[in-house]
Amino acid sequence: MFGIPGKQAITITDRAATQIAKLMAKDGSKGLRIGVKKGGCAGMEYTMAYVSDIDPHDEIVEQDGARVMIAPMAQMFLFGTEIDYEVSLLEAGFKFKNPNVVDACGCGESIKFDENIGQAAGQP
Repeated sequence: MFGIPGKQAITITDRAATQIAKLMAKDGSKGLRIGVKKGGCAGMEYTMAYVSDIDPHDEIVEQDGARVMIAPMAQMFLFGTEIDYEVSLLEAGFKFKNPNVVDACGCGESIKFDENIGQAAGQP
């Protein structure tokens, strides 16, 4: 695990926890796994998938019936992130408020992290 002992790697708002728990119950998954991968115009993208198996190396955050697993290679990129669920007139979805992001593209789907974080995680 990366981070401060006794402190959760991420926080989940009540709205996000409600939505995650609802979706877990609907499809019978063990939780939502989040991560990051190379891609997009800013260099990195978040990944999200409901999964049926928990990787023993995942960081697990549980709240109000919601379970979020953080993929091992994403833990240092996501430390301190708040996951929210927002609904507007045009869209609804999970939003990441990540203090480690130094830039994002105009569409909001692609992000860039401080280069020092990527090097520490073994990314080129």
